[in-house]
Amino acid sequence: MNPAIALSIAGSDPSGGAGIQADLKTFTALGVYGAAALAGLTVQNTQGVLAAHPVDPDLVRDQIVAIIDDLPVAATKLGMLSDAAVASTVADLLERRRADFGLVILDPVMVATSGDKLLRDDAIATVRERLLRLADVVTPNAPEAAVLLGTQPARDTDDLTAQALALRELGARAALVKGGHLEGEVMTDVYATADATSLLSGPRVETRNTHGTGCTLSSAIAACAARRGHTIASGVSLEAVEEARDYLLRAIASGARWRLSRSPETGHGPVDHLVGRSELGFESFEVRL
Repeated sequence: MNPAIALSIAGSDPSGGAGIQADLKTFTALGVYGAAALAGLTVQNTQGVLAAHPVDPDLVRDQIVAIIDDLPVAATKLGMLSDAAVASTVADLLERRRADFGLVILDPVMVATSGDKLLRDDAIATVRERLLRLADVVTPNAPEAAVLLGTQPARDTDDLTAQALALRELGARAALVKGGHLEGEVMTDVYATADATSLLSGPRVETRNTHGTGCTLSSAIAACAARRGHTIASGVSLEAVEEARDYLLRAIASGARWRLSRSPETGHGPVDHLVGRSELGFESFEVRL
C-alpha cells in the first residue's frame, strides 16, 4: 500500500527549523511521503536571516514538473516563493495543471520569526491576485493577512474573523488566519470556509523556540489532508486543520526547553518536528504548562 504524497514548494533553511527542511520533517512525522521543489535559498539560523536569494524560475518550474509528471501528489504546500518571477512561474503551472497539485495550502511567507523579510514586494501582488484564488486554504498570520488585504493587523478575534472572511472574498476557498501575534495566554486562530467560521483555541506555550511554526503548520495541514484522502472537490476539512494544529502544539511544547543554539538566550529555536504522537497528548500538554 502506497503512502499519500505531499509536495512542498518553498525556500530552504540550512538550520533545519523552517522552510523545506521543516516541511519534510513534518510530512514524515505525520505519515506521508514528502517531495520538495526548492524556490529560494536563505542563509539563516536561529538568530536571523543573513541573506535570501530566489532560485531561477525555470529551474523552479522544471523541479515541479519533474515531480508532478512522476508522482500522484495529494496535497501541495506553497511557502517562500521569493520574488514575482518565481511566484508567477508557480501560478502559471498551477493554472495549467491544477489537478496535478492536489489540495493547495498557501502559506504567504513574508517575514521570518526573526523579523527578516523573505518575500520581495513585487511578489505580494502575485500572491494576492493569482495564487489566492488557486488555493484551497491560505494560512497567514495577522501581519501577513493585513498586507494581503491592505489593512491594519488584527487586534482581536473579531478582527481575525473579519480578515479571514475578506481573504475568502479575494478568492481563497478557505482561510486560516493565525492569532499568535495577539496578546493573551490563549491563542486563537480563525478558520473560515464556505460553510462555517470556526474559532480554534489553545494555550500559549512560553518559549523562544517558535522558529518555523508557520511553515510547520501549513505543511501539517497538507499532510493531514493528504493522509485523510481529501480531494480538490471536498477541500480541506476542519478535522484536518484541527489535527495539524494539535501536532504543532505538541511540537512546540516538546521543544520548548531545547537549547540547541550556542546562544539560546537570543534568537528563536525550532520546534520538535519529530515529536512522538504517543509521547505528549494534548491533555498532558495542558497539565505540564
